[in-house]
Amino acid sequence: MNSTQYVLTGASGWLGRRVALALTRGMPELGAFGKGGKRIRCLVPAGENAIDLHMLDAEIIRGDVNDVFALEDLMRGASDGVLIHMAGIIHPPGRTERFNSVNVKGTRQVLEMAKLHGIKRMVVMSSNSPFGGNLSPEDIFNEGSPYNPYMGYGKSKMQMEKLLLEHMASGLGPEVVVLRAPWFYGPGQPPRQTLFFTMIKEGRFPIIGNGLNRRSMGYVDSLAFGVLLAAENLKAANQVFWLADKTPYTIVEIISTVKEVLREDFGIQVSPRQLQFPSMVSDIARVADSTLQSLGLYNQKFHVLSEMNMTIACNIHKAQTILDYEPLVELREGMRRSVEWCLTNGQTI
Repeated sequence: MNSTQYVLTGASGWLGRRVALALTRGMPELGAFGKGGKRIRCLVPAGENAIDLHMLDAEIIRGDVNDVFALEDLMRGASDGVLIHMAGIIHPPGRTERFNSVNVKGTRQVLEMAKLHGIKRMVVMSSNSPFGGNLSPEDIFNEGSPYNPYMGYGKSKMQMEKLLLEHMASGLGPEVVVLRAPWFYGPGQPPRQTLFFTMIKEGRFPIIGNGLNRRSMGYVDSLAFGVLLAAENLKAANQVFWLADKTPYTIVEIISTVKEVLREDFGIQVSPRQLQFPSMVSDIARVADSTLQSLGLYNQKFHVLSEMNMTIACNIHKAQTILDYEPLVELREGMRRSVEWCLTNGQTI
């Protein structure tokens, strides 16, 4: 597919900025897919910082996914182009109604506008949350796993996927590719990920239970590589793929790897303390999170803690086979690059 126009939603987000960089300036690690030189037009909500995107010579359209006039401007003249839809909300400020308004209604609006403007392919970023937790630490999700959404975010992403699957079954344009990604890490990270490093350094990040529950993680530039493959690979049309690192990691492995990187690669003093709490702490947080969300309220700390004793692991075999997707790095090198980015960009760990 030789598209001359890429349009992006969510371009001001963590993954979005990396995708925009790969499309415009390029990322040599991505080989033929990282040469750059693409024209991009990005939807950026009013008030969000777009300096990085301006530096990439991106055309900026101000508005959100429910703004019909902004979407008109975003897609005007992009017939036969590629739309990469990464806009979404994971941690809404205070209330849960934005899960539906952004993740479901917003995606429906974007899809309808893509149809109207003759977009050739729409690549959509989904999540592990429509599938909840694995049944056991040994279980692993694949593309055929049944929906079992976790809380409001998971339900909204499930509804989004069902909307897109219904469109795929219609056989009408545009082609759609759905990508499911887990916990991100890597360069460009937001403050919440830097806080994760700080808590580990200070011995304040707890292991819940025995810490042998597994989590799939996705190095952000590997995920960007997957997005570009999904945009260009003809065989990807109307398919769903999991994207992540090659294998899931235990929570113990994740924490010990971050400690090792901080200490050995950057000479940062790391507390020998390791907090460990019984698994019921996450179970209690899950009840609290569920109760609050049933009232339309959202608390990020309860939500994150509620998942800490869960296994959330996926298999990337389909993406490897059909997309020729291969993660760029494994956990230790990815965490090293992540910490290096923080220190180079003025974030204090």
